[in-house]
Amino acid sequence: MTSTRSAERVIDTGTAGKTKTGRTRPGGLSAPKSPPPITPDGRYIVVRGRLWRKSNPALASDERQALVDALMQARRAIRTAMAHGDGPALRQARAQVHATKVALGERGPVWWDDGAPDLNRHMVHTTGYADWYLNASLPKTGTSAS
Repeated sequence: MTSTRSAERVIDTGTAGKTKTGRTRPGGLSAPKSPPPITPDGRYIVVRGRLWRKSNPALASDERQALVDALMQARRAIRTAMAHGDGPALRQARAQVHATKVALGERGPVWWDDGAPDLNRHMVHTTGYADWYLNASLPKTGTSAS
């Protein structure tokens, strides 16, 4: 495993069977990831209790994929700039990430037009999605009480 230690945070670059801190999971296997919950209106995903705006669903598939590719390239540029301590390249790469996220609809003006506020980065329990999230995150039981 290769890892980089930065201000008490360990970034694991070899993830097979490892946790974020580099510890091996029991059995050496990574836990299966399930997709994050999506709000009923399709505007946000919920990650660790926080709302994150989804991409604009009106984007054409090929346009969205081109933007995702550009986003990944910009994130790689951030990693490279950080590794080389290149401040100007880092600022440029971060600006590219921001511009791409705006183009995807994940930042900047909202992509819906019904006047609903932007709750990006809000904790879900402080929003109108709180009851939905509570019900969505409760364990489902397979038996009925009769």
